[in-house]
Amino acid sequence: MKPVLALIGRPNVGKSTLFNRLTRTRDAIVADFAGLTRDRHYGNGKHGKYEFIAIDTGGFEPDASSGIVKEMAKQTRQAVAEADVVLFVVDAREGISAQDHEIARYLRRLGKVCVLVANKAEGMKDGTRLSEFFELGLGEVHAVSAAHGQGIGALLDLALEQYTIPEQDEAEDDHQSGAIKLAVAGRPNVGKSTLINTWLGEERLVAFDQPGTTRDAITVPFERNGQLFELIDTAGLRRRGKVFEAIEKFSVVKTLQAIESANVVLLLIDATQGVTDQDAHIAGYILESGRAVVLAINKWDAVDAYQRELVKRSIETRLPFLKFAAMHLISATKRQGLGPLWGSIAQAHKAANCKMSTPLLTRLLLEAVQFQSPKRAGMFRPKLRYAHQGGMNPPIIVVHGNSLEHVTDAYKRFLEGRFRKEFDLVGTPLRIQMKTSQNPYADNGRD
Repeated sequence: MKPVLALIGRPNVGKSTLFNRLTRTRDAIVADFAGLTRDRHYGNGKHGKYEFIAIDTGGFEPDASSGIVKEMAKQTRQAVAEADVVLFVVDAREGISAQDHEIARYLRRLGKVCVLVANKAEGMKDGTRLSEFFELGLGEVHAVSAAHGQGIGALLDLALEQYTIPEQDEAEDDHQSGAIKLAVAGRPNVGKSTLINTWLGEERLVAFDQPGTTRDAITVPFERNGQLFELIDTAGLRRRGKVFEAIEKFSVVKTLQAIESANVVLLLIDATQGVTDQDAHIAGYILESGRAVVLAINKWDAVDAYQRELVKRSIETRLPFLKFAAMHLISATKRQGLGPLWGSIAQAHKAANCKMSTPLLTRLLLEAVQFQSPKRAGMFRPKLRYAHQGGMNPPIIVVHGNSLEHVTDAYKRFLEGRFRKEFDLVGTPLRIQMKTSQNPYADNGRD
């Protein structure tokens, strides 16, 4: 088992910067902005031959009694409960604070293995400046600079020295590599975090009745019926003109990156608000990225029959380019309609990675041409000769022939329909590329 290191502390002491340094990634959003991290964020790290799991948390206020701060504190307590070692991060430049004392009292009561980390200590050669942190009663103070990478190796040596970590099993690596990355995307406040919490059976993510609660793309491992998943909760995407805060712009970038890295995207739509232009923009981005997609209409229990009919019609008119995607009517809070979602997710993933043989593709192509030939362009009619698969996730079919630049979009859609029906390509985009053969004698006799 890998040891788990949880980073906790008051807001803006550099926990996310330290998390990125420990995991050697940029997975956690970092900015000079207090309260940026809200959910707990997991990442894998390696120090020498040893591996570990790091957990980034939001600013911790142990006595918070209401609002989003209370939800963030609940996330931090859960991270501490899961941790083998707690890294309590304080600000070496600002010095000790009353909130640091509250966190220290909380940690002393728990009796967890704790390492006191004084961050932002670059250039502090005089150790006496850190002596005030000894009054927290957590032992030795370890000075580091997460931004500059100073003292990180010694810190990890201390945190990991009491563990004998087994070598990573190659079979386990292969098993992990089979996980399906499932990103849950949509506008703010459509219930993305609530849906993931319902699947997991715990309040793993902050779910609060306030748009924009999730600011980072949070990855959560999950297993269902022997299949591994990586559930990715993304920040809600607003219209570009409404993204004012710099932090929210970072969140948009993280969401788009999460969509691109996912195998399947679950597009969540709020039934109480219907399909908006922004829903169509998000769906368009998913389509451009080539990701397999499943459509889910959340809060279906909260609308009447008239509103339900309006929602269905708006899907037909505003999202006609997602006709290939399965649609489900669900309620995340009441756990209604969630079971069939997994079948569509598995089907979309299978379709996105479908293998198509060249002989079968060529036969289907010639049968389609025999059934309906492409339109003539001037004196020439495009001649489609053979087809082969050019890629997966999304599936790409490359068609070879002559004068294929004159093949119309309508005829490409006709071919797409034939291929989809044969290979049962539900839930994934299908791209058809035309490649015209070059005439080797075209330039002869011109000299």
